[in-house]
Amino acid sequence: MFDGVLVQWVHAGVSWLLEPVLAALALLVALAVWEVGQALGEGFSGIRRLRQAGNAAIASRVGRGRIERADLIARVGPMLGLMGTLIPLGPGLAALGRGELQTLAQAVTVAFDTTVMGLLVGIVGFILGRVRRRWYDHLLDALEGDRGRA
Repeated sequence: MFDGVLVQWVHAGVSWLLEPVLAALALLVALAVWEVGQALGEGFSGIRRLRQAGNAAIASRVGRGRIERADLIARVGPMLGLMGTLIPLGPGLAALGRGELQTLAQAVTVAFDTTVMGLLVGIVGFILGRVRRRWYDHLLDALEGDRGRA
């Protein structure tokens, strides 16, 4: 009997997580889109302005923050996608056992959609992180070279 109550409690808790996971994934998608816009601004003029300012400490702080945000997106997106995949599959498989194919189809659709969105967000975050690392490494090298010549 204890196992049955514990299993029901865990199932209820996990089922409750689906909507917050979907909301967090949607927010992460919005953040990834925002970060792409930020990166475009960096690429067109932001890095050049930081170089003109000539302050390596500020450039390092700004770069570190932007790279950390991209890394967070790259790591958390696939995790949320996996959670969004696994959470509906339990009830979907239980529905299959009862012959409720429509419920299974809906659960599998949610599972695949969250997988794809999580992976897409992870790819965007990974690319942003790599590009930004390169940009800020070059910027800091240039600022160090400028300081050495002064």
